[in-house]
Amino acid sequence: MKSYLEIKVPISYGDSWFKELRDLLDGVNIRWQRGFYHITMAFLDYAPDNVNLVPGLNMLLDGESAPTITFDKLDAFASGYNRQVIHLTTTRAPQDFLELVEDVREFFLAKGCKIESDFKLHVTLGRVQDPRMNVRKLQDIISRVDLPTMTLTLTGVEYRIFRGKTLGLWRLPE
Repeated sequence: MKSYLEIKVPISYGDSWFKELRDLLDGVNIRWQRGFYHITMAFLDYAPDNVNLVPGLNMLLDGESAPTITFDKLDAFASGYNRQVIHLTTTRAPQDFLELVEDVREFFLAKGCKIESDFKLHVTLGRVQDPRMNVRKLQDIISRVDLPTMTLTLTGVEYRIFRGKTLGLWRLPE
């Protein structure tokens, strides 16, 4: 089964910088993310059906404090043929958060899961499916957005089946 562990990012589709971004890209074929903003800590391309990962995640996350991340950059990357992802990220990822992500990924691998993708700290805002666009054009447009620096504390963690039900929820203390 495919599944993933995500940490929630408290931004809103209605934020002024997000509206400015959408306005600048009006007319471009983009599937905007509406709600459910998160950082995928680990995407499991395969997780054994006979292994309950939730108790191990409980132990791993117990005692962890909510990470605080300063988001200060909009960017884009290629995601397949004629597809790009517009995302929010940081230029200074906190070391303790990166260590937690590494611990989570090592835990999953030790339990027999398969993770094919590397970790990339990003919050997906939109998926571009427009042959007129490429990463360079998107980055040029995105650079015009007046993005405020946002320091956010991330408390919500969710483990779920890909396009399916939630298997575990945690709230990290601030």
